[in-house]
Amino acid sequence: MATPLLEMKNITKEFPGVKALNDVSFQVTEGEIHCLVGENGAGKSTLMKVLSGVYPYGDYTGDILLSGVAQKFSHIKDSEQAGIAIIYQELALIPEMTVYENIFLGHEIKNGTIVDWNETVQRAGQMLKTVKLDTNPATLIKDLGVGKRQLVEIAKALSRDVKILILDEPTAALNEDDSTNLLNLLLDLKKQGVTCILISHKLKEVIQVADTITVLRDGQTICTLDASRGQVTEYMLIKYMVGREIDNIYPTRQRQPSTQITLEVKNWSAYDPNLGRMVLKDINLNVKRGEIIGLAGLMGSGRTELALSMFGNPVGYQITGEIQLKGAKKQFNRPRDAIRAGMAYVTEDRKGDGLILIQDVKQNITLANLAEISIRGVVDNNAEVKVANDYKESLNIKTPSVEQKVSNLSGGNQQKVCLGKWLFVKPDILILDEPTRGIDVGAKYEIYTIMTRLVQQGMSIIMISSELPEILGMSDRIYIVSSGKISGELPIEEATQEKIMHLATN
Repeated sequence: MATPLLEMKNITKEFPGVKALNDVSFQVTEGEIHCLVGENGAGKSTLMKVLSGVYPYGDYTGDILLSGVAQKFSHIKDSEQAGIAIIYQELALIPEMTVYENIFLGHEIKNGTIVDWNETVQRAGQMLKTVKLDTNPATLIKDLGVGKRQLVEIAKALSRDVKILILDEPTAALNEDDSTNLLNLLLDLKKQGVTCILISHKLKEVIQVADTITVLRDGQTICTLDASRGQVTEYMLIKYMVGREIDNIYPTRQRQPSTQITLEVKNWSAYDPNLGRMVLKDINLNVKRGEIIGLAGLMGSGRTELALSMFGNPVGYQITGEIQLKGAKKQFNRPRDAIRAGMAYVTEDRKGDGLILIQDVKQNITLANLAEISIRGVVDNNAEVKVANDYKESLNIKTPSVEQKVSNLSGGNQQKVCLGKWLFVKPDILILDEPTRGIDVGAKYEIYTIMTRLVQQGMSIIMISSELPEILGMSDRIYIVSSGKISGELPIEEATQEKIMHLATN
């Protein structure tokens, strides 16, 4: 039997109070696409950080072997020199620099001591052809979309003569077309002999491209499956990932149509002075008590702009139109006004806008409603801990303590902290913007279960999602947004992916 290109043997990595990896073993064969799956917090990213030298030798126990030779990486440069490149979900590009400068940043092509810019531009062009990106190497990164930036990251990795390319959730922020292009590129790179390790929560994508799939759960290796013969299914992976079968990821609930309108928006338009154009045009919609409204549409269609404009307009749009809550006309000049009126908004960017990562769980949960736990303007620490522990229990937030920094939690648990923060303001209307982006199937199920419980208690939910199965699985009614307008409304009984996409592209 041939020696594996990569072997990780009996890897154990501990953090204070948490054993992130417990005796994990992992093998990769040369020229394959090996997918690593598991719930948030299963240890996937930690294992790859061990491999890439982020966690240096001596910071963990176990062995790393490349082509049978033991490796002791002290930092990232050691793993790069060995031919290992890792691309994280948060891309490491410099927006103000050009494509060619980014591709060769840190390993510049030099003629003596001077950078050879002509050769750099030429070689960058070759790398762009390799990743099938038709763009000028002199283009600034900030002028590229997310999908093209992802390809630049791959070109950057390939420019180092990479042997193993690790991609951590590469399609999490991409639309369907960009995701398809990226997966096709991985298949092409495989034909060229590039070995890929892919971390993804999108199980359909995993099954589509994987030769081998390794499942981690609670920091341990559960199994390694041969996917090349087409015998691996989503339900099989889900069972291994969560340790139980989930027959239907969308919880069943009794839909109880209500005639009471909680929120109504009339003739709503918004002009963005920074862009110099209208981002919303004559929007009309309503949300009833105990109802989940799905907002579907392509990226850039205006869904998030609509949510922000209703939630106190923090970005400063010039707005016309009317908003009513429970029949009373309202005007929100800032998010605080919307919160006081009974509205909450869970942002799509939990790390950038939703949480303060350097603060702990309890501080994040109570942040939007400090008055509730304060006495004469001073926070009651005991009350804060009690509130945080209540939400930790009710939302099943997996953390050793509410004193744990949010930055140390998995994506799914960070999302639950975001939810807890806004549920603590006790809203009547909850806007969820991409509520399950970048989280695993088990955490998704928990988020859906929480949503189901909330609407059964009478809350109204507006859910923005780019995943059509999610829109169809959770919504009572669906509004489709296209170019800043409502292009259609569908009751769930009549909605299909084809109808939604037709209206979204009108």
